Amino acid sequence: MKVGLFVTCLVDLMRPRIGFAALELLKEAGCEVVVPEAQTCCGQPGYNSGDRVSAIALARKVVREFADCEYVVAPSGSCAGMIRAHYPEMLKDIPEEERAALTALSAKTHELTDFLVNVVQFIPEKKSSIKTITYHDSCSGLRELGVKQQPRTLLAQIQGLQLREMNECEQCCGFGGAFALKFGEISSHIAERKCENITGSGADAVVLGDLGCMLNIEGRLRRRGDQKTQVLHVAEVLSRK
Repeated sequence: MKVGLFVTCLVDLMRPRIGFAALELLKEAGCEVVVPEAQTCCGQPGYNSGDRVSAIALARKVVREFADCEYVVAPSGSCAGMIRAHYPEMLKDIPEEERAALTALSAKTHELTDFLVNVVQFIPEKKSSIKTITYHDSCSGLRELGVKQQPRTLLAQIQGLQLREMNECEQCCGFGGAFALKFGEISSHIAERKCENITGSGADAVVLGDLGCMLNIEGRLRRRGDQKTQVLHVAEVLSRK
């Protein structure tokens, strides 16, 4: 099974270890993994800002780079959601001869934990040095792709790891891409409430599937004086030896 790993911009620039963790997991699951070197952005920032021209140009680029892959997997509900849920919305703006390729790409794209659970039925054989975690459901993965039980199913199979659900685990962390920049005060209030719920869970770490949310939550926790609670991508936890 040939799988293309869509690393995502944030992972590539801010936290490459998440990409390497995702790569390791896919290989453990028996996949032949390719990582196109020229890949960049899925086009989501432009799309969300109303710049359809740049979004379509980037969509075409992604189609070309992953054309020979059976599946495309991203360690991000946000980017996977862009390709799977929003690329089809751009079909009316591209020539008819290109639509089939774009539709095919959308159909074969998955968020990482969804792919591991529902496509390859991966079982992580790991033990954890972390005792307790709580899980934050990132908005795009949850609402656009239905990613809810998949990460919990995988994490439940790790020996020695206990999940403590926080209050309002499905509520936004306040990031929302440009939202955090345009509406900083509102974003800060939402992030503060999220961090209160994380702290209230008593967990050693908060685990999630989107780096944007990770950066927002970790930054807020540290500004609150919490230097102890770990903020980890689900791929990092699942790939630990």
